[in-house]
Amino acid sequence: MKTFVVGDVHGRRAQLRRLLAMLPRDRTADTLVLLGDLIDRGEDAPGVVEDVIRLCHEQGDQEKVAGRVVVLRGNHEQMLLDFIDHGHSLWLLPGSGGQHTYEQYTGRAPAEPGSPFWNDARRELAEKIPPAHLEFIRARPLYYEDDYAIYVHAGLDRDRHPRDTEPHYLLWTRDSEFFRNYHGKPCVFGHTPTPLLPLRGRLGHHGIYLSHSAIGLDTGYKQHSPLSCLSLPDFTLYQAYSDGREAVHRVTAFIPEELRSMRR
Repeated sequence: MKTFVVGDVHGRRAQLRRLLAMLPRDRTADTLVLLGDLIDRGEDAPGVVEDVIRLCHEQGDQEKVAGRVVVLRGNHEQMLLDFIDHGHSLWLLPGSGGQHTYEQYTGRAPAEPGSPFWNDARRELAEKIPPAHLEFIRARPLYYEDDYAIYVHAGLDRDRHPRDTEPHYLLWTRDSEFFRNYHGKPCVFGHTPTPLLPLRGRLGHHGIYLSHSAIGLDTGYKQHSPLSCLSLPDFTLYQAYSDGREAVHRVTAFIPEELRSMRR
């Protein structure tokens, strides 16, 4: 049995489709984990959510130990919910990318934060987003664990298990101490693009991050950034690029001893 882990998608529907088509996944035995941030920035966030919902439905019984599809909540999904539920403006600030998802669901640009039309924008999104999409986003778990690793969107509070960690930490943390010195059960995370992680641990041109027991899979959102999936325990890396290129790498070098034990 293998676990295939996909980093932050950010609305890149075409890349996600090509990446999933690359995977030699046995749907009766292997698990697929998406680390969150399905939405924002990319060309088709609603399409990504629709495809992932369909993927989960096609998989069938989600209570099976093997053959599961697990989709975590990312901080971008949380920002969308905070906007709809509480009117928080962070999701629509420049740099977050939420305005693209808003436009893709509603067909027009959102109102400026604090404008007289702000509450109208909230209501419009709540009306236009398909109920199945909103229900799916609300139901996303904050972590997953199997025999190989713990999977979270952003990281852990040092060595604390996710069940003992504040949700805000699982969604938002960028703790350099965790990145550099985590030695617990292997933890796979996204959220922080690997070019922003400590230099020691970045795995060359592959773009992923390996340091002690920490594995970073957010390989960035730029014109030439790949969408990446790591297969465990064999450490095969699958990548799909926006220009149509695909790459498969068997990672054999620079694997920390804590992670080599997983392969054995």
